[in-house]
Amino acid sequence: MLELKNIEYTVEGEKEIIRGVNLNIGEGFIAITGPNGGGKSTLAKIIAGIIKPTSGQIIFDGVDITDMSVTDRARAGISYAFQTPVKFKGITVKDLLTLAAGKDTSVSEACNILSEVGLCARDYINREVNASLSGGELKRIEIAMIIARQTKLSIFDEPEAGIDLWSFNSLIKVFEKLHNKINGSILIISHQERILNIADQIVVITDGKITNVGSKDEVWPGLMNERACSALTEKL
Repeated sequence: MLELKNIEYTVEGEKEIIRGVNLNIGEGFIAITGPNGGGKSTLAKIIAGIIKPTSGQIIFDGVDITDMSVTDRARAGISYAFQTPVKFKGITVKDLLTLAAGKDTSVSEACNILSEVGLCARDYINREVNASLSGGELKRIEIAMIIARQTKLSIFDEPEAGIDLWSFNSLIKVFEKLHNKINGSILIISHQERILNIADQIVVITDGKITNVGSKDEVWPGLMNERACSALTEKL
C-alpha cells in the first residue's frame, strides 16, 4: 500500500530530522513509536503531504505521490488527524461528517458514525465544533470524520496528547473497534503501551532512523530495555 524510499528531511540545510528511512506499510494497524524528538510526527506529516521531504520517494498504491499536495493525497485516500484537533466555529458535527464523507450524509448515517466512536448522537449531532468541546470529544469527532471518509490510509498523530485518563481509556476502545473492522490501514504515532498492544506492526524511530520493525512480540522486549536504560541514565 505505502512504500517510503530513502526519505530524508533536513531543516534549513543543516539539521537532519529524518535520515534515510525505508519502510513498507501494508494493510492493518501500524504503530510508529520511539523517543521524543526522534522524528515520528515529522515522518507522519511527510506521508500526509504537510511536509515535503528533502529527498526520497513516496509510493502509495503503486503511484508516486512525492510531489502531491495535501489535497491531492486526501483525494487519493490518505487522512491525517492532528495532535490537537482543529476547531470550526459555526460548523456543526453533522456538517463536518458531511464534508468528510464528500456527499450528503443523512441524520441516521451521522448518528451511526458517532455511535461508533462512543458519542451519543442526540447530544452531538447539532453541536458546534468549538471550544465548548473537551479534548476527548474533539478527538472522537475527528476519528468520526475519518470513519466517514473511509480512506485507505488513516494517520493519527499522538491521539492521546492533551486528553485526560478517562478520555484516553475511551479512546483505546474506539481504536480497538476500528482495528476489528478495518478497511485499509491505520497508522498511529504513539508511545503509549496500550496503543502498541493492539498494533499488528510496530515501527521504532530513533534519531531520524528506523531502528526496529516487527510485531509486538518481536519489538516490545527491545523497547522495554531501551526505556529501562533511559530511566536509569536519568537517575544517574
